[in-house]
Amino acid sequence: MTSPQEGRVLEANGISLYVEDHGDGVPVLLLHGWPDSARLWRHQVPFLMANGFRVITPDMRGFGRSQRPADVAAYRLRNMVADVTAILDRLGLDTAHVVGHDWGAAVAWLTAMLSPDRVRTLTVISVPHPLAAPTLRQQEMAWYQLFFQFAGIAEATIQHDDWAWLRTFSRGDGDLEQAIADLSRPGALTASLNWYRANLAPRMPGPARALPPVLAPTLGIWSTGDHYLDGERMADSGSLAGGPWRSARAHPCGQTPCSHRASSPARSRASSVPRQYVRGHAAGSERKSRSPVRHPRCGSCRRSGSATVRTP
Repeated sequence: MTSPQEGRVLEANGISLYVEDHGDGVPVLLLHGWPDSARLWRHQVPFLMANGFRVITPDMRGFGRSQRPADVAAYRLRNMVADVTAILDRLGLDTAHVVGHDWGAAVAWLTAMLSPDRVRTLTVISVPHPLAAPTLRQQEMAWYQLFFQFAGIAEATIQHDDWAWLRTFSRGDGDLEQAIADLSRPGALTASLNWYRANLAPRMPGPARALPPVLAPTLGIWSTGDHYLDGERMADSGSLAGGPWRSARAHPCGQTPCSHRASSPARSRASSVPRQYVRGHAAGSERKSRSPVRHPRCGSCRRSGSATVRTP
């Protein structure tokens, strides 16, 4: 295991991946997205450890302290799935509860599809099923994904004037200074944008690709304060998942708004949603109930009588 301040570099799937491994108990693997690192989960790790879980948080390839391959094709999602299974292999784990946010959620979806024997439960934050039908709202929100395709121009624009573009784009959400420090490493910004170039580059239209069903019990979480992903697609994911499905909507409340990124101290309370869900399945519960997944309400919610997380 590693301390909350330390990690180690594992040779996995042909590259070097930085991984933190905290606590003992049922393993939970937390996968971050752009522009983050394992640090995204720093508020969730102690909460989950205190509830009896072994918590594993890697820097995904191209991010943070992990290796940054130069080839764009190295960032195809199937390579990331192989990274996940290789990390589990190196840690001697047959299975884990898998939680992903942003690109980490995309990797988590595909891991549950392509390596179903490795995923005990799946929790996806913000990102819907890969085959969820696109909406006009999502196309409007995803303009930046096209901007990121312009190699060199995107990098120069994002870094210009002390990262002014990123500061505006992030809307003050997340640990921006840490993200800037990570993206300032040699080659790191390009490596992070290669996730978009490898997987979201414009292509000729064609039939939807066939994907295996997700058999693991799945929880989808989306925030009404998300400026980058449309919640309608998450709501539609239940009919595509294939196995037991639950969903939760995180609502802004008081002074602790629930936005796209789950990294603020206030959002550590949201850990109780997947924790409650994972704990139920760790204890052998396989109910297909769509009843609400609840977590403790913050002070503002208690005063107003509203719930921070609700289910449709």
